[in-house]
Amino acid sequence: MSTTSDLTDSTPGALPLPPSASAQPAEPAPPVVKATRRQIRGSSLLLVGRMISMVVNFVVQVLTVRYLTKADYGAFAYALSLVTLGETIVTFGLDRAVTRFVPIYHEREDYPRMFGTMLMVLGTILGLGMILVVSVVALQDTIAGNLISDRRAVELLAILVALSPIQALDNTLNSLFAVFSKPSAIFFRKYVLGPGLKILIVALLILGDSGVIFLAWGYLGAGLLGVAIFAVVLWRTLREQGVLARFRLSATHIPAREVLFFTMPLLTTDLVYTVMNTMDAVLLERSGGAVDVAAFRAVQPTARLNQIVLQSFALLFTPAAARLFARNDREGINTLYWQNAAWMAIISFPVFALTFSLAGPITVLLYGTRYEDSAVILAMLSLGYYFNAATGQNGLTLKVLGKLRYIVSVDVLIAFVNLGINLLLIPRYGAMGAAVGTMSTMIFYNLLKQIGLVFGTGIRVVDPRYLRMYATIILGAVGLLALEALVNPPVVAGIGIAALMSVLVLRLNHRLLNLETMFPELLRVPLVRRLFGG
Repeated sequence: MSTTSDLTDSTPGALPLPPSASAQPAEPAPPVVKATRRQIRGSSLLLVGRMISMVVNFVVQVLTVRYLTKADYGAFAYALSLVTLGETIVTFGLDRAVTRFVPIYHEREDYPRMFGTMLMVLGTILGLGMILVVSVVALQDTIAGNLISDRRAVELLAILVALSPIQALDNTLNSLFAVFSKPSAIFFRKYVLGPGLKILIVALLILGDSGVIFLAWGYLGAGLLGVAIFAVVLWRTLREQGVLARFRLSATHIPAREVLFFTMPLLTTDLVYTVMNTMDAVLLERSGGAVDVAAFRAVQPTARLNQIVLQSFALLFTPAAARLFARNDREGINTLYWQNAAWMAIISFPVFALTFSLAGPITVLLYGTRYEDSAVILAMLSLGYYFNAATGQNGLTLKVLGKLRYIVSVDVLIAFVNLGINLLLIPRYGAMGAAVGTMSTMIFYNLLKQIGLVFGTGIRVVDPRYLRMYATIILGAVGLLALEALVNPPVVAGIGIAALMSVLVLRLNHRLLNLETMFPELLRVPLVRRLFGG
């Protein structure tokens, strides 16, 4: 592990601070509160949108799992997992440069480098994406004979592989919206239109009594339409703000050295993500076939609901933290970090209570008795994903502050640990082994990132003000789990008890959310005012 002296902002990829920046951490000031308020308010709007998207995507997931055979769903889920791997390849780690470098160059009015960064990222995705699609389509017979045993999975992959560059472009455009536009501009495209197209496709699938091939083409068409709409809206936004008027192709400077020094080491983060989200499906398909993949992948999206708040807040967290970093305002970053952590831990708790403490009845209710054995898998995955959310944006913070050497070291270690656990457990225990590997690796990974915050970031590893919050969350989840094990109440009663427990956790920790600053208008609602003690 790297020493403290190794982890300074002189690490390659860390941008130089302005000459006037003070070496001493700044005290919290009104601009910091304003920036935090803006970020949390905007993130909360995106959270509402993500919740709408969550409901729609959740319905899509349940209908798809129930409609398709277990083998067909396993083949479809396996192909989608390889699409995720392809997305990692075509972005080449450059996607994270948008939310870090673009706002910093924009803040400094360095437009040649700002546009250069954008062109570099988009050009890389388009070029590598084309190579990937052509290669997979041309070599699908070779892939079927040597790499993938399920022929249906290969057919689906040949269709869905085009989603790799499409999703990479979608995420990049979304990041540009986070930098240049209001959160409301992201709301409709990402959280209404996209999920709406998916549920339309699934409805046509069921009503037309079609098969999994139809579903794959539908997903591809929806992705293409979404990116096209996103690109047009972003172009209009940049033109209205006068940003495009600053563009001069002859003056554009691609900051390849700065961007690559920052993004290339962080390819290890992509390696971890790929290992944890793709290799389990690959190993399951090789050892147990598509049915084992289905047993694991069917409940994984439900477990990932624990990360909805984390992902919603991440979109605007990185630009906000990058701007504070450009001002050398470390205390401001600390305030931003822990305020975000409190919102994520408390708001995510209702999902955690259902998917962890009530995993058994929830699994049967959603997916039927043929997936009953997946309940334990759901509980373990939920614990890992919620732990990741409740500890805050530790990984993003370390990247923004340029602690690349530490991140790279941790990423490489975690990739090998997860791969080793999967190789050891999956051939013997199947989907259950994959769940153990994912849960244990995620917890260990986040502990290491949290420890990394001590290395000159100005962020407290554990803020004493938040200890009671975490204690009430643990007691609430364990108490609900014990009640389910001892009494086994009807599923409706269990959901009601989980809702009451969530309200109690919120009520006990409402002051940490600082609602009177973030959303003072909500306190005008009598029920909200009573709940928050206003």
